[in-house]
Amino acid sequence: MNVKDNWVKLADGNQMPQEGFGLYKVDGQETMTNAIKDAYSTGYRLFDTAQLYGNEAAVGTAFKDLQIPRDKFFLTTKVAEDNQGYDQTIQSVKESLKRLQTDYVDLLLIHWPIEQHFFETWRAFEDLKQAGMAKSIGVSNYQMIHLQYLATKAHEMPVVDQIELHPLLTQKPLLKFNHDHQIITQAWSPLGRGAVLSEPVLRQIGAAHGKSPAQVILRWHLQNGASFIPKSVHADRIQQNADIYDFELSADEMRQVDALNNYQRTGREPELTYEYDRQY
Repeated sequence: MNVKDNWVKLADGNQMPQEGFGLYKVDGQETMTNAIKDAYSTGYRLFDTAQLYGNEAAVGTAFKDLQIPRDKFFLTTKVAEDNQGYDQTIQSVKESLKRLQTDYVDLLLIHWPIEQHFFETWRAFEDLKQAGMAKSIGVSNYQMIHLQYLATKAHEMPVVDQIELHPLLTQKPLLKFNHDHQIITQAWSPLGRGAVLSEPVLRQIGAAHGKSPAQVILRWHLQNGASFIPKSVHADRIQQNADIYDFELSADEMRQVDALNNYQRTGREPELTYEYDRQY
């Protein structure tokens, strides 16, 4: 197994690489093109962007300039909060596709749940999938309550829930809920934005396997069955993050990483104060 060949099956029958390449805060055309070139040559096939990142056009230009055939990579983007609502969602996705220079994305996500357009946005997603503009649809930063509420009206459920997930925020209950409902959990900030890399236990485990703390964490994600999208613009780190398929953590080592959980978020707290939250 390697980063190129490691794919997971989604509930809608499509497949997705388990390990992808995050493009958050990758800015500038030259930087973007070089990062995608290095990642693709390393074996990455999933590339994750978003309207909010402001770099969709650079992503589209990079793939065009690199002459990578569209069917040779898996592309994700996300609809921003300001673009939610039925008509706005559809229009914003059409604009994203123009910037990305493609007719479709492989995975379309709602970036954050908002109360005002909760069901309208998902209805637009279902219609965008029917129209062929998105092969698969999912959500980001949804907690159990959001997924339960969505299920009351959705014709089809998300196949992916992209959440903040790393050893300081293991989110075990949500991982189990998603697994039980055939939703792939995908980790953004899988390395905790560096906050966890200095933990002695990770250095000890890494030393036992000849791996870095970052590689230990990514292997932990892999063995947990989560998808994950590390990011870097440095060629050596891009390669290092993909070099996690030649060792295995023991059950005890997995428990040691789990024990680092202290519910620490490195990003924004999901909004959980909606009216419907008080109904469940």
